[in-house]
Amino acid sequence: MLSETGGRPRGRGEEAATDASGRAGSPAPGQPAGQPAGPAPQPAEHEPDARYTFANERTYLAWIRTALGLIAAGLAVIQLLPPFHGIRWGRHAIGIPLILLGGFIAVLSYHEWMANQRALRRGQPLPRSWLPTVLAITITAVGLIAAVVVVAAR
Repeated sequence: MLSETGGRPRGRGEEAATDASGRAGSPAPGQPAGQPAGPAPQPAEHEPDARYTFANERTYLAWIRTALGLIAAGLAVIQLLPPFHGIRWGRHAIGIPLILLGGFIAVLSYHEWMANQRALRRGQPLPRSWLPTVLAITITAVGLIAAVVVVAAR
């Protein structure tokens, strides 16, 4: 269950205090009336809600599928695309960056998965992901290279 402040999952045994109407925020039994009930302090590492762990794993697997797709696309460009007239290196200029990007994303996504899992266990905010930025910049660059090669081959 998510807490009302910050949206982080509650740990085991960590419940929000409720009043007679069921509203959260009233003091817990045995707590002074002037102090609102808050979540118990978290240990250095705790087991996160399994849903967050599974969501983190699904995200990692989606990045791995993207990496495999990029590697396959790069290999297909190099092996199956007909040669460009007058530009022998054209297929390699398009395909090799895709293959390298796929390998880079596979490695980077693993490190990101581990960092996210560590943050979940410590109850910390998730680190910022650089994968979408890297992917967008590299795909744009490969698209520009492909356009230059196609125009130059005419």
